[in-house]
Amino acid sequence: MRARIVHAAIAASVWIVSTLQGVGQETAGRQLAILDRGALIREQTYFDNRDWDWFVENIPFLDCPDKEIQTTYYYRWELMTKHLTYGNPDTGYLFTEFIDRPFWSGAYGAISCPAGHQLYEARWLRQGRIAKDYSRYWLKTPGAQPRNYSTWLADSVLAVDAVHPDAVHVAGLLDGLIANDQGWRKRHYDAEVGLFWQTGHDDGMEFNIASRQTQDILRGAPSYRPSFNAYMWADAKAIAKIAARQGRTDLEQEYEAFAQRLRETMVAKLWDPKRKFFFPMYKNNENRDGYEISAGTLVYEQGRFAGDSHGRELIGYVPWQFQMFEPDSPYEVAWAKLMDRDGFFAEFGPSTVERNDPMFLLQKSCCWWSGQSWPYATTQTLKALANVLQRSKSPSKSPSVTSEDYVKMLGIYAKSHRKDGKPYLAEALHPDTGSFEGHDGYNHSEHYFHSGFCDLVITGLVGVQPSDNDQILLHPLAPSTWDYLALDGLVLRGREVSILWDRTGDRYQRGKGLLVFVDGKQVAHSPDLRPIRIDLAANAVAPEKTAEKTAGETTEKTTEKSIAEVHSKVNHLVNNDGAYYPRVQASSTRSGTSIAKLQDGNYWYMQNPPNRWESGSSEPVTIQIDLGTPRPIETLNLLFLDDSIATQGHGSQGEASEAEVRVPAKMKLECYSQGRWESIDPGFADSASAGGLEGHRPTKIAIGSRSVERIRIELEPQPSRRIGLTEIEAWGTSIAPYPIAPGPAGNLVYRPSGKEYPKASASHSDRFGGTPEKSNDGKTVFDPNPMNRWTSYESSQASDWLEFDLGEPRTFGRLELAIYDDRGGVQAPESFAIEVWSDGKWVAVEDETHLPLKPAGSQWNTARFTKVTSSKFRIVFRHKLPAKSGVSEVMLWEG
Repeated sequence: MRARIVHAAIAASVWIVSTLQGVGQETAGRQLAILDRGALIREQTYFDNRDWDWFVENIPFLDCPDKEIQTTYYYRWELMTKHLTYGNPDTGYLFTEFIDRPFWSGAYGAISCPAGHQLYEARWLRQGRIAKDYSRYWLKTPGAQPRNYSTWLADSVLAVDAVHPDAVHVAGLLDGLIANDQGWRKRHYDAEVGLFWQTGHDDGMEFNIASRQTQDILRGAPSYRPSFNAYMWADAKAIAKIAARQGRTDLEQEYEAFAQRLRETMVAKLWDPKRKFFFPMYKNNENRDGYEISAGTLVYEQGRFAGDSHGRELIGYVPWQFQMFEPDSPYEVAWAKLMDRDGFFAEFGPSTVERNDPMFLLQKSCCWWSGQSWPYATTQTLKALANVLQRSKSPSKSPSVTSEDYVKMLGIYAKSHRKDGKPYLAEALHPDTGSFEGHDGYNHSEHYFHSGFCDLVITGLVGVQPSDNDQILLHPLAPSTWDYLALDGLVLRGREVSILWDRTGDRYQRGKGLLVFVDGKQVAHSPDLRPIRIDLAANAVAPEKTAEKTAGETTEKTTEKSIAEVHSKVNHLVNNDGAYYPRVQASSTRSGTSIAKLQDGNYWYMQNPPNRWESGSSEPVTIQIDLGTPRPIETLNLLFLDDSIATQGHGSQGEASEAEVRVPAKMKLECYSQGRWESIDPGFADSASAGGLEGHRPTKIAIGSRSVERIRIELEPQPSRRIGLTEIEAWGTSIAPYPIAPGPAGNLVYRPSGKEYPKASASHSDRFGGTPEKSNDGKTVFDPNPMNRWTSYESSQASDWLEFDLGEPRTFGRLELAIYDDRGGVQAPESFAIEVWSDGKWVAVEDETHLPLKPAGSQWNTARFTKVTSSKFRIVFRHKLPAKSGVSEVMLWEG
C-alpha cells in the first residue's frame, strides 16, 4: 500500500475516515525496473516500517538464491530507517548508533565510531542527500564529536562521492577534513615513532587482550594499533585526492608523502614476521600482577604470555579494508587464519580473537572483545577479504582464501542477524551459538547500527567497484553455480544500473549469462560470472543538485546553489535543540509516552522500546502545533501507530486483537494562516490513497505551499482505543542558515547568556552535568542527549528543591515546568509545590492548581496560583522513590 498522499483545499471542516481498503499502483517512473520491487519489499513481513514506497524509491533491490543473505539485506535497510535522524534544518540527516541517544553520543545522538560503516552503507541509497548530509554533519555541526572515537571520515566522504559525485559538496568539506586530520595528529601522532597511538576503548574495543594486561583493563594500553593507523592512512590518501581535484598540488604532495611514510612505518613496526600478522605495539611501559611489558613491544612479545604464538585479533586485517598494499603482497599470508577453526572461524563468527589465544574469553556483558563475534569487525574483515580477492592478479597462487570463503562468511554473517529465528541485531553475539545474551540492552542495543552489510553485498557478492570516474569494474564474488543473482535499481553516478546473472536465461527472460543494463539499455554481457568493465562515460551527467527528494518531500529539483544560500525542503517541526518554538502540545498524553517524541526527527513503530506519543484515554484528542512564526509549509506528514499490525520480526508488537493503540477513526485538520483558521480538506491524491488513514507509514497531507503559523489536529479514536504517533513532520522551503523563531516575551525566569540573574540553585545536583543553570537557559530537551537539564539524581533526600533568585521583586502567577524523565534513576516526581520568599521565610503560594493533575515526565506541566510578588521562588519536589526528580526548563509568567 502507498503512503497516504493528500492534496489540500480550503473547505468546511472535513473528516478523514479510516477504512481498510486496497493496494494501489507504485509511484511513477518505475518503467526501468527489472524486478518487481514492490512485491519484493512486501515479502519482508517482519518490517514494522510499512512505508513500502520509501524503500522502493530509495534502495537497490536484490534477488538471490541464498534467502538468508537476501532477508538480511532487506532487514538492514529497515534497520537503517530506525536510526535515520533529522537533526535540524541546517544539519539535515544523520544516523544514531544506539536506538537511544546515550550521554556519550554527540549532537542528536550520532557517535563517530561507526560513522565509516554507516556512510559506506548509506551511499547506496538511490539519492545522495542523506549520505552527504551525514558527511557534512561531522565537520559542520556543533557538538558532533568526530574525534571521540576512531573512524575513517575522509575516506568515507570519497566513498560517497564515488557513487553520488558532487564536486561542490566535497570541496566544501576539504578544510574540515584537514582540520580533523590535524586534530588527530596533535593529540595522537607520535612523530618520534612515526605512528598514531590509540586506546582500545576509543578504537571501539573496550576490554581487549592488550588492555587486560595493564592496570586499567577498560581504558589502558595506549598502543600503536594497525586499525587506527590504517584509518589515518586512508584519510591521508583521501585528502590528497581531494586536494588534487582542486589543483592544490602542494597539499596533495604533502599528504601523499605522509601516507607513504605512515604505511612504511606501520609495516616495519607492527608486522611480526614470525607470527605473520599485524599486532598492536605498546606505547608505554606496562605492569600487571608483576608481569612487565616494555614500550615498543608487540602483544605477547613480553608480559605474562611472552613468546606465545597467538595474539592475533581481527584488527590485523583492517589494512586490507583500505587497500594499503599492492595485490598479492607477501603479507597476505595472514589470511590463512581466517577460515581456520583454531584461528578466527566459528559457526557465527569470525571471533574477534583467535580461538586458542591464552586470553580468549567470552563474557555475557558489554564490550569484551576477546572472542565475541562482533559485527563491526566482521564488516571490516569481509570488506578486506573482498579487496584481497578482487584485486588479486593471481588468485590461483593465493589458496589461503577464495571467493567461496567470502560467500560462506557472508552467509554466516547474514544468519548472525537473527533472534528467535527473526531478523535482529545487537552489539555482539556468541561465536558458537549466535546468542545475543548479555549484549542486548533494552532501549539501547536493539537493531544496532554499528556495522555494514548491504555494502558488502553490493561491492563484494555482486562486485560493484565504484571509482572517481565513469569506468566501473564489476567483479562478482558470487558462485557461478548459482542459477541467478540480480541487483536492480542501483543508482551509480547519476545512472540507473541493473546487474543480472541468469545461468539459463529463464528467470529474468533477458538472456543467459551476466548482463548489465544502464537506464534500461543493455551495455555489457558475459557468458560467465567473471569481472567486466562498465563504461558510463557515454552517459555522463552533471553533478547532483543540492535539492533532492527525501522522505516527506516532493520530487521537485531546484537550481544548484551553495548550502549557505538555500536549503532543499526542510522539516519545520523538528526541535532537537530545545528552542521554545516549534512547540507541540496535546490535550492528553499517556504516562510513559512523550509529546516531545513527535518532533525529535526520528521514528519507529515498535511498542518496545518506545518512540511514541499516545493519547491518555479513548476520548478524542487535539494536537496543537505552534511554529512561532509563519513558515512555508507544503506537506504535513503524520506517522500514526497501529499496534494491531503484528509483525514477525521484532517480538514486541503484542496481540493484534488486544492492541490498545490504533489509527484514528477520524481526523480533522486546520491551519492558522494570515490571521485566520482554515480547514484543510485532505482529499486523497489518487485511487491508491482511497483507503484513508493507516499506521506504520506516513499519512502525507499536501498543505498547498502556504504560510502557516499554527496547526490544529483533532483526532477521534476507534471505539475503546487510544491514538498514537511516532513523528509529525512539516516540510517546506527555507533559507540557510535557518531562522530560529524567537521565544515569547515575558518569561520572568529566563537568564540570557552572560547575565547573572535570574540565578538558579538547588539542594542537590547530579555529578554528570545536570546543573541548575541549565533549567532557565531557554532550551528544553527531554532526551538524554544533548544534555540540557538539572536533576537531583543520587540525592539522599526524599525531596529536593530548585530555587530561582530573580534579582528583584517580580509579580507572577503561572509557572511552566518541563519535567525530565529517563524512566530510570530520574522520573516525574510524586508531586511538586511552589514556594516564595516572604518576610524572611519560604511560604506556599495560594490556590495552586496543576495541569496535568499528576506530574508528567517528558512534557510541559503548568501550575497556576494567586498572583504574588517576590524576588525569589522555589519548586519543592517530592521524589517518586527510589528515583529522583529533574527538569529541563522552567518558565515563569505574570499570569
